[in-house]
Amino acid sequence: MKKIKAEWCERILAGMSIFEIERLIPMFLSVDAGNSNIVFGFNQDQSDSWDKVLRIETTKKLSVFQLERALGIFFLENRMEPENVKHIGLSTVVPDLKPILMQCCINFFGVEPYFINGSSYEKLRVKTSNPDEIGTDLMANITAAYDCFGDACIVVDFGTALTFSIVDKTGKVIGINIVPGIKTAINSLFTDTARLPKVSLEMPPSVLGKDTVHAIQAGIFYGYTGLVRGMLHAIEAETQTKFKVIATGGLSAVMQHLTGEFAMVDVNLTLKGIQQITLINRKKG
Repeated sequence: MKKIKAEWCERILAGMSIFEIERLIPMFLSVDAGNSNIVFGFNQDQSDSWDKVLRIETTKKLSVFQLERALGIFFLENRMEPENVKHIGLSTVVPDLKPILMQCCINFFGVEPYFINGSSYEKLRVKTSNPDEIGTDLMANITAAYDCFGDACIVVDFGTALTFSIVDKTGKVIGINIVPGIKTAINSLFTDTARLPKVSLEMPPSVLGKDTVHAIQAGIFYGYTGLVRGMLHAIEAETQTKFKVIATGGLSAVMQHLTGEFAMVDVNLTLKGIQQITLINRKKG
């Protein structure tokens, strides 16, 4: 059960149920549109909870109507009200999705989203010398991570690409590394070879493959475990800095052998960063 603020206690005393009250609490919507998925994350009253999340596969033929239909079903299933969404932050690394998502939000919620771009970072604690080159999703990750620790951080994002975003203790972004993601690597084996099968994203029980599926899983997952550890070691060795390492992305939970490397695993880190960047710019803009 979520914690209800004192301002809502009077409503409870007036006979309203907690469920009825939660339907009235204002919501923030973070939209993270990537190459594989569009994620709609809903946050109530700036709490730390992001338990209402809708994922829609990114496709070339995606339309405003399809998005509105998916949102309508999601809201009915979760007994949510579109008019409770008061603010929307939008991050996308797929330029063609911007007008579709903007129009969908205006139609469905009656709210024009704040579109995160290079000029959005001027008011943040974190700084980058290449604001128009770094992905808005990566800046959202860095913003949320630095806000949490206030110290030198590396954000490892297990998405379509495996990215390492490095920020020093002053909040300056000092580097980004990009590697093909785990799912991308598996799909390339399946699509670019004649006889290798498509395999599930599961950590195998052994590094020694006993059949074709097991062999691919062992190569990918143990290989990426070594890659991540090696990259973190190389970054710290070159910078002579000990970083707080934060993992995020949909596949971060699959890499069990890496949990000891991370100070925190937060699959909602990007959604939180989008919210923070949006609210800072809305407030001061």
